[in-house]
Amino acid sequence: MNVLGVQVDNYSKKQVLEKVTEFLLSNKQNKIFTPNPEMLVDAQKDEYFKTVLNSGDFNVCDGFGLQLVSGVKRYPGIELMLDVCKLAEEKNKSVYLLGSGSDEITKDTADELKNRFPNLKVCGMNKGPNITYHISHITYQNDNENEEIVHNIIMSAPDILFVAFGHGKQEKWIYENLKDLPSVKISMGVGGSFDFISGKVKRAPRLMRKIGLEWVYRLVCQPWRFGRIWKATVVFIFYFIRSLISDRRSV
Repeated sequence: MNVLGVQVDNYSKKQVLEKVTEFLLSNKQNKIFTPNPEMLVDAQKDEYFKTVLNSGDFNVCDGFGLQLVSGVKRYPGIELMLDVCKLAEEKNKSVYLLGSGSDEITKDTADELKNRFPNLKVCGMNKGPNITYHISHITYQNDNENEEIVHNIIMSAPDILFVAFGHGKQEKWIYENLKDLPSVKISMGVGGSFDFISGKVKRAPRLMRKIGLEWVYRLVCQPWRFGRIWKATVVFIFYFIRSLISDRRSV
């Protein structure tokens, strides 16, 4: 389904995991992105970001607002990441953790994943390069640092690469660097998942997540997120209604 110019796949969780299994066993590199309302809003002003999102081999809805307006099935990115780790454990595939900006958080994430999935092979980790997001591109504070990280991933030879730079940065990084990582069968942008898995940030209660009110919990706990939540709710709905009106006029 196309929402604001971005393709979003509509599959049940069972179908998603079947597709992930297919990716793991293939000889092809695959990109998994998890579009949410905030990402779609940003893509309206950043054509490169929109192109990157549409290059995804699997775009899984991560956001109640996106589910609400489009009817596509939702599969939160953190839950998908954990389920992919479970599959990796079952299929004897290795994972690499890239991102969070903190060695401590990345290590705590690896420790918690090993606690949940004792036989999971975490073959490497890195807090990631210092990236600046720009419309149409990303830049590195230190190009050599990114080259060293890419080399480390190549040497670690993971089957799955989780990238947690925050939306926009992580998708563009995957788009630009995946081709240089021959062992990687699945590269997935996971946003703030490392923060939740490591325990640095607490998730909303299950009931609030189920009924789509996780954003309320985040606003209360992290009021500095108001601007982002405004974008993901009011601004997203504005863009969506505008697109509906435009589509009707063009008929």
